[in-house]
Amino acid sequence: MRVPKIIEAKAIKMYVLRVTFDNGDVRDYDILPLLSREPFSDLENKVLFKSVQVEQGGHAIVWNERIDLSEYEVWKNGVEPI
Repeated sequence: MRVPKIIEAKAIKMYVLRVTFDNGDVRDYDILPLLSREPFSDLENKVLFKSVQVEQGGHAIVWNERIDLSEYEVWKNGVEPI
């Protein structure tokens, strides 16, 4: 099974990302459970959290050189928006 690539990611509220994939799927991904672990605890900073970007090629979303999430993680554990 091919995991779709990410084409867009944006912060829709604190700790929740809305991620759009190249197959048309949209997932909301809550990073709150990750904040207790390094390096994700840095994302408690609102400015840093909102600076999320899609890695070139769509294989991950990134905040800086230390913090990223793979397309598989977001696609598998994200939820469809209500």
